[in-house]
Amino acid sequence: MTLNISDAPQRRTMAAWIAGVLTLLVAVAVVAVTPTRANAATFVDLGTAESYAVLAGSTVTNEGNSVVTGDVGVSPGTAVTGFPPGTVVGGSIYAGAAAAGAKADLGTAYDDAFGQPTEFNLSAAPVTPTLLPGTYAVESGLLVTGTWTLDAQGDPDAVWVFKVPAGLTTASGSSIVLQNGAQACNVFWVTDESATLGSGSTFVGTLMALTSITVNSGATIEGRVLARNGAVTLNNNVITRPECDNTTTTGDAATGDAATGDAATGDAATGDAATGDAATGDAAATGDAATGDAATG
Repeated sequence: MTLNISDAPQRRTMAAWIAGVLTLLVAVAVVAVTPTRANAATFVDLGTAESYAVLAGSTVTNEGNSVVTGDVGVSPGTAVTGFPPGTVVGGSIYAGAAAAGAKADLGTAYDDAFGQPTEFNLSAAPVTPTLLPGTYAVESGLLVTGTWTLDAQGDPDAVWVFKVPAGLTTASGSSIVLQNGAQACNVFWVTDESATLGSGSTFVGTLMALTSITVNSGATIEGRVLARNGAVTLNNNVITRPECDNTTTTGDAATGDAATGDAATGDAATGDAATGDAATGDAAATGDAATGDAATG
């Protein structure tokens, strides 16, 4: 008697195995040819310098009715002149030892920015470019003319870092604009010499210079001007320290009132009536250890 056993199940098993192997190989191939951004720019932590809109090494000098939103400081120098007629909004003026910690943190941030791997090379005088997030480097010096557009492509956490040897200059009337969710708090410029912002120009981001920064008449900045060793000179300017909105990067927008403040963990949700101080007091639930400096800077 001969047993007639079908080999169909074996063929099906073999076919399924082959299909699985092919699927894996295709997946590996897709990963292999998909471009990655290993050198993508990362957020530069300013530490205690984050609260400053203006910070210098030797002096801060102002002419005219400049309005600075954020702290103003100088260290190791002690001279801050021109306030008034200039005004400081939402901040204070610190000099000498009072600003020493911020100056030290500026040095760390400066080194971080310059040390980030280059992702894109930039010519010395690009003409009205639209720039995607990333780390940009120029060979020597940078001149900003016309209108530059920073396009976040819908990502509010997108970061730009511009590394500029031999100084940075913006032309009079030039402008840098943000597009598709880009935020000034995530834009960083760093130069190993001095920087000059032209009259009537519009600048965006945190500018860190090794030597000095001159902001000419009527220039507007959504960001910071931070000089490690030299002076910051202002002239009828408006400088507004940036704050991030709806982002997980760092600072108030990530861990401030909207996320862990009164609306989320305050009296209405976890206050005395619900869980009392013992359950949700500062030390246990919403204090520094959970959502404060140790966790989010």
